[in-house]
Amino acid sequence: MKITQEYLIQSLELEPLLGEGGLYRNTYRSKAVVRDLKTGQERPAGTCIYYLLTRENFSHLHSLKGDEIYHFYLGDPVELLVLEPKGRQEIITLGQNLKEKMQVQYLVRAHAYQGLRLKPGGSFALLGTTMTPGYDQRDYTLGERDFLLKQWPAFEKEIKALTGPLIY
Repeated sequence: MKITQEYLIQSLELEPLLGEGGLYRNTYRSKAVVRDLKTGQERPAGTCIYYLLTRENFSHLHSLKGDEIYHFYLGDPVELLVLEPKGRQEIITLGQNLKEKMQVQYLVRAHAYQGLRLKPGGSFALLGTTMTPGYDQRDYTLGERDFLLKQWPAFEKEIKALTGPLIY
């Protein structure tokens, strides 16, 4: 049986990831909690999700207060744009072709802006992410196009592709 995006959506019970784009499902949320030293607010110690990109959607540029590790499971290669405020700015390819230097796992550090889309010609990609501390909506910042273009003009094409209307 050929795996299709429709099969993945149904079998993994994926739903739209509101505020970012793409489809997802939470698969793990730690019962252990950590406390934010600045705010005193509690977060789960870790979380995991499935995340599906299709040719119809993308992951809008955003920033998180915690580290996020991407895991590539199957499908077509994905471009991951990473823009660190005081560090690396690069485009990583997530995929299965290790001979082409694609990554099957990649760490995006806390506070970096990140966004994903399929490489041209792709149909879908199934990924997972693991976060420590775990995901909390209060830690999510949607990237604003004008701000990002001012900070990283060398990535104008990519920033324009990964901002704008949210698509699920």
